[in-house]
Amino acid sequence: MDTLIFATNNQHKVDEIRKVLGNNFSVITLKEAGINIDIPEPHSTLAANATEKSRTIYSLTGKDCFSEDTGLEVETLNREPGVKSARYAGEGRSDAANIQKLLSNLLNENNRRAQFRTVISLIREGKEHQFEGICEGVITNEQRGEKGFGYDPVFIPDGSEKTFAEMSIEEKNKYSHRKKATQKLIDFLQHTC
Repeated sequence: MDTLIFATNNQHKVDEIRKVLGNNFSVITLKEAGINIDIPEPHSTLAANATEKSRTIYSLTGKDCFSEDTGLEVETLNREPGVKSARYAGEGRSDAANIQKLLSNLLNENNRRAQFRTVISLIREGKEHQFEGICEGVITNEQRGEKGFGYDPVFIPDGSEKTFAEMSIEEKNKYSHRKKATQKLIDFLQHTC
């Protein structure tokens, strides 16, 4: 079984990715790989930040690895918070504060269309490959649900009545941007292994 280092210690992301990858690949976190660094995300695009993380880990380990960067892009807010999604309300990375700022910025807006976009950067045998997944939907007026993380309590994907935070991982993966990008990653790995 191939082992891939996932350039994150976010257990929610790891759980989602492992669920999609199943038993095809062994995914280990930075912590499990013995790497204890916080990789900066200084770039203005999701793709560039994903590349920064995967290249950093590859240069440290020389092993196949992947990273991802995800942003919530709200149509009426000029695609904000976008690349700044995790730090929308400041450097503290507070989900509650980020959601509060988002809902406040949308207070009198009728257009609540938004999309989650994930870019995965895989470095395999020294070469980078990128995969993108998008999930379109709407932002709710108030938080609903206890599951998930980030903006999940205020995002309803098209085709559902539930927010991501009201869904199990299995339900969320029917719509998930991360699942779509991961599926492209799996397809690529299965055709190249």
